[in-house]
Amino acid sequence: MKKSIVATLVVLAFNAQAAVNDQISVADGFVREVPPNQTISAAFMTLHNEDMNDHKVVSASSPAAKVVELHTHSNDNGVMKMRQIPEISLPAGGEAFLKPGGLHIMLIDLTGPLATNKPVPVTLKFEDGSEKTVSLPVKSVNPMMQMQH
Repeated sequence: MKKSIVATLVVLAFNAQAAVNDQISVADGFVREVPPNQTISAAFMTLHNEDMNDHKVVSASSPAAKVVELHTHSNDNGVMKMRQIPEISLPAGGEAFLKPGGLHIMLIDLTGPLATNKPVPVTLKFEDGSEKTVSLPVKSVNPMMQMQH
């Protein structure tokens, strides 16, 4: 009887963990194109939380970079500063917008040049330990377009 209860709890815990990454969808994702000698880029996307509970992205990884960090921009007395953050909140039934000038995923110390014909895999890790890997195209971002947003 005890083994049956433990087995049921393990199955329920596994299903709850799998449910988080299944409830998060990704749209409009891309990695910023950079010159071949530049070693830093960033990933952007819209994360949709279809769940009725809040969730968090707590880290990210990619074979395209040796270091991957969650970042945001903030206005500090008129000076825009970029800083690492511990998580990206995903409100219940809501969205998190990762875009130039806001939340984003930094790809630091690129392992090779980024090519527009070669998608970049990025793995998002959630607060429950579950993961979702997305394949993001490499796109050019016009700096003047950023300033308009």
